[in-house]
Formats: sequence, structure tokens, C-alpha cells
Amino acid sequence: MAGDDWEGRITMGAATSVTERAAEALAMSKVEAARMLGVSLRTVDRLIALKQLPVRRLGRRVLIPRNGLYTLLRTDHPTKAA
Repeated sequence: MAGDDWEGRITMGAATSVTERAAEALAMSKVEAARMLGVSLRTVDRLIALKQLPVRRLGRRVLIPRNGLYTLLRTDHPTKAA
């Protein structure tokens, strides 16, 4: 449920999940991206290190643009044989 806060802005209620908020944002944290992709945080870090997942840094925050996730999912990612 949405409610008004003291400045008159609309705020998200407690029933809004992280996934629902992430679906509305232009960029998300590494943790949110990992949840949306269904992978571990370590996998997201590896994708960033391999430059397969773009990031934007705002101060100390590391944000992943939503369109970067879509681009990642549209391409094939072969794995190396062990």
C-alpha cells in the first residue's frame, strides 16, 4: 500500500518487496541484480570483472543499469569445460 509521508510524497508501503522496487528502478545494486537473475552475488561480481555486466559508480555505490541485465540475457554465455 502507498501512503503519504510528512513531505507529501508518495512512499512505498511495507508490502512492497525488493523485487517490485527493483522492477521500477533504472539501475539496481549488485544484490538486487543477483536476486533478479537468480544467481549468487559472487556470480554478479564475476560477470562485472569479465565486463559482461556493465556498472555505473555513484560515489561508493555500484549500480547495474537495467538494460545491462537485458543485454546480458540476450547473449549466449558458453562455459569452459572443467
